[in-house]
Amino acid sequence: MQDQSDQTRALWVDGVSVFTPARTFDSVNPATGEVNWQVAFATAEHVAAAVASAKRAVNDPAWRKMLPHVRAGILMRIADAMTARADEFARLQMLENGKVWSECRAQALSAASTFRFYASACETLGSEVTPSRGNYLSMTAYEPYGVVAAITPWNSPLTMEAQKVAPALAAGNAVILKPSEVTPSGALLLAQVAFEAGLPKGLLNVVTGDGRETGTALVEHPDVRMVSFTGGTATGRSIAGIAAQRLIPVALELGGKSPHIIFEDANIDAAINGVVDGIFEGSGQSCVAGSRLFVQRSIYDKAVGLLVERARALRVGLPDVAGSQLGPLAGFAHRDRVERFVSIAREEGGQILAGGRRPPEAALQAGAFFEPTVIGGLSNSATAVQQEIFGPVLCVLPFGDEDDLIAQANDSAFGLASGIWTANYQRAWRVARALETGLVWINTYKQLSIATPFGGFKDSGIGREKGVNGVRLYQQSKGIYWSMDEKNFPSDGALA
Repeated sequence: MQDQSDQTRALWVDGVSVFTPARTFDSVNPATGEVNWQVAFATAEHVAAAVASAKRAVNDPAWRKMLPHVRAGILMRIADAMTARADEFARLQMLENGKVWSECRAQALSAASTFRFYASACETLGSEVTPSRGNYLSMTAYEPYGVVAAITPWNSPLTMEAQKVAPALAAGNAVILKPSEVTPSGALLLAQVAFEAGLPKGLLNVVTGDGRETGTALVEHPDVRMVSFTGGTATGRSIAGIAAQRLIPVALELGGKSPHIIFEDANIDAAINGVVDGIFEGSGQSCVAGSRLFVQRSIYDKAVGLLVERARALRVGLPDVAGSQLGPLAGFAHRDRVERFVSIAREEGGQILAGGRRPPEAALQAGAFFEPTVIGGLSNSATAVQQEIFGPVLCVLPFGDEDDLIAQANDSAFGLASGIWTANYQRAWRVARALETGLVWINTYKQLSIATPFGGFKDSGIGREKGVNGVRLYQQSKGIYWSMDEKNFPSDGALA
């Protein structure tokens, strides 16, 4: 085992830290531009070693035959350890992606709760006896895939990693976790915590590096039997292509351009609060961010006025400073991308109603900060309306009637989430059913539960994470038939 200092972060393979100083990359604090530490870069050889370790571990009878309640006990101890070290997990995320402290700590505790939820599912989830059509007993059994690759994004790494690792382990797999190169440290701490909590070595390995080299080597490895990925749609397509050639299953939770809708009969103050939280929390770096706001024309001016007032009042600041509501974007290149989208919106006739620039405060000049931005005057076909910006940028559009709203809201390649604000429960039901999204919020937004399935339509992904049946995502079903016909048993009644 090689030691790692406060200045380095090592791989985690077969229960030990492995530092490779010949290949490293920098973790950069987006709030200050300073280097947090150097991180080991996993080459194809490191990936192969991690997969070999995982394959040995998942085939070990001690794990393969472990009773569900025993496996659940390990997951529960991981949850307890994560709760005890929540501040440490939160600090790592804050330093690497710039989320404000309160959100980081809430996500650390949420990640621990995810392990607790899947510990319960592991212990209680049963299989089925299926209706027979003859003199036999038929039933369904569920088997793990074996070695699962879990690839996670930088925007909410703590929760995303828990949402993949916990159910995959509960299902009986071994996991190779590849976190984003922007936020590698939480995954490495998770592996250490899991090992200390009693998870046998090799069942959770962490390889850090970029998607092009490390990620590709992982997805292409012949002993990886299933891939779970959260991230951009373009990368998801690439992973799906490799998986199709290899004939292995994938779960893809991809991009979004979620419509958020306010009807004229809505509680407008509550709706504006929901809109503000839905787009500006986490500096807009959320796949479910309500980035397209549709407001019924009769209340458009009033709603936009309130919205602009609220956006301008939000406090952009250093993530560890009390009262900061928006921290920096996760990186400087990403801020440049967001700025390009705002520039394109201006060129296409958009009116910057709030924000649209870097904050002027001297204390923020070294970081990747960007003001909460509201843009009006664009059509639904505009670039900023159709493409995922993944930043604190909201495009506001009016609509006339229900048919007009549905046509505009569904005119998108994405279909992840949506929100509806109305006092009419019949309208809420009609619109919710008509929207082509995997998740609909009614008179609320961004309420999330590990107990509820999560996933998207269209270019927003394939498969459903979360929920009790999220365990089944990481298993394959097996039909078993037992004959009850006496003539098929020994005539003397003896059992083999």
